[in-house]
Amino acid sequence: MSGIILKQTFIMLLLMLVGVLCYKAKIISSTSNKELSKFVLQVVNPVMIFMSYQTEIHADLVKNLLITFGLSVISFIITIIAVCILIRKKKGRETEIERFSAIYSNCAFMGMPLTNAMFGMEGVFYLTAFITIFNLFVWTHGIVLLTGEKDFRQIIKVFYSPTIIAIFLGLIAFFTQIKLPELPANVLGYISSLNTPLAMVVSGISMAETDVFKMIKKPDVYRVCLIKLIILPVILSVLLVFLPVDEKVRLIVLVAASAPPAATCTLQCLRYGKNYLYSSEIFTSGTILSIITLPFIVKLTELLTKIIN
Repeated sequence: MSGIILKQTFIMLLLMLVGVLCYKAKIISSTSNKELSKFVLQVVNPVMIFMSYQTEIHADLVKNLLITFGLSVISFIITIIAVCILIRKKKGRETEIERFSAIYSNCAFMGMPLTNAMFGMEGVFYLTAFITIFNLFVWTHGIVLLTGEKDFRQIIKVFYSPTIIAIFLGLIAFFTQIKLPELPANVLGYISSLNTPLAMVVSGISMAETDVFKMIKKPDVYRVCLIKLIILPVILSVLLVFLPVDEKVRLIVLVAASAPPAATCTLQCLRYGKNYLYSSEIFTSGTILSIITLPFIVKLTELLTKIIN
């Protein structure tokens, strides 16, 4: 499985380079990239999520989906506690941004292509549980962490997001076994197939907007990436291998949690007047380094599973 991850991350890196080249050649501007990002998050991702539920119902699918929900909650609780210990408040340091970046991953943009490559639409099916929990945590704990304010209106808005609506409708279709007719199913299938290339191109453009020379001179960026991409995933990997769950579920939760820092942090920093440049530097560094760290974490988990089991 680590070989599949390595191959897929290399493909994703090349797609990111396409985004970088498009930005440098002024084919796609920063403004256009924001619109493209909205299209991926509000149309392509939800469609792919909904289509993952267009499958035959059976006991193992339901059981593993519920287990994924439970493991996702546990992984976030463990991560939040660990980050509070590993990233201490210090004068002159952007603690809130660092903690947010270390806790919340790019589980949709990076997670979907990877889980789809590993396990097909069944992998995306299970990943929806992690994405649901991610949205609930990021719009509650995440916003409070970043701003220090409790904005309950944002919490309510979570349930009106296209992603949550797609999951809700998908679950209804799954449990009632409502199947789309061939024509609309094909159309939505074409849209969902856009997820990997568009998501990576958008990520590449975001990376191209960062001043790389300034970024590589900041040790704090690497410290956050070390915690996010190595230390936390190793902790989760060691804990998850002891649980008697399906290997698919274990790896999907681990990959989703070990994905690079979420682009959401930069968007929220822009919105609340925080240091979005620092957030963008962490996002860019984490995205590049994850090409190496994700296959390593998956391989480590496979080895630990063989040793323990």
